[in-house]
Amino acid sequence: MRAIWKGFVSFGLVTIPVNVGIAQDRQDPSFRTLVRETLRPVRQKRWDDEADREVDAADTVKGYEFAKGRYVVVEEEELARFAPTQEKTVQILQFVELDQVDPVYFEKAYWLEPQERAERPYRLLATALDETGRAAIGRFVLSTKEHLVLVRSLDGVLALQTLYYPEDVRMGVREEIAERLGDGEVVKAELDMAKQLIEGMTAGFDPAKYPNETRKAIVEMLEARADGQDVAVPDERPEAAPVVDLMEALKASLEANAKKAEKPERKAS
Repeated sequence: MRAIWKGFVSFGLVTIPVNVGIAQDRQDPSFRTLVRETLRPVRQKRWDDEADREVDAADTVKGYEFAKGRYVVVEEEELARFAPTQEKTVQILQFVELDQVDPVYFEKAYWLEPQERAERPYRLLATALDETGRAAIGRFVLSTKEHLVLVRSLDGVLALQTLYYPEDVRMGVREEIAERLGDGEVVKAELDMAKQLIEGMTAGFDPAKYPNETRKAIVEMLEARADGQDVAVPDERPEAAPVVDLMEALKASLEANAKKAEKPERKAS
């Protein structure tokens, strides 16, 4: 694993030397913006619209817009005074029941790898978290920024999840939606059918069953085009019809799911 940070996980008087590595990396194709006629890459410039000229990096400064068109200027050295101390420790603050942390707070995931001769305390913490169903809330500094984090065990391997702070999560939107829904009741017959449909479509989570079909199709098209082949553009998908009768839609869904379940699995030849 390529480490982007090396330090310690500390809880109580226990200290575990660890390496931190990125757990997620989107594999979407990347594109450059080109001049259509020459196919040369377009370079982005810093531009002053009023002066109609390019601005050198040395002539720029950070500005905080406190009102429309009005800014407070901040120098880099001023911001540096507020930078958190570059400590090499993930300081555990407390432990929580894992299911109490709503995924809406999850930001980015990292793997924690034990450094040499740290396997024993690492395994101890991972096993303790697995068997108690708990996770650790802590803080650590990465790239000059302090992060609130969740440390959890995934089948014996520790993962560190950076968390959004409360002010970063737009809970007001959730409250608006809840207010719009009001106290309306759910029809029991419809609820029973919805539960039946959910039960019939429930299976263990296996991410390998859900590949990125769009990425696969785009990459195949790009590779074929790079080889000079003509590629057919896929037809537009028809838009789903709006639900007119909820009960009829539930019945149709149950019937379609039952037929799907009745189909015999193809045997490998």
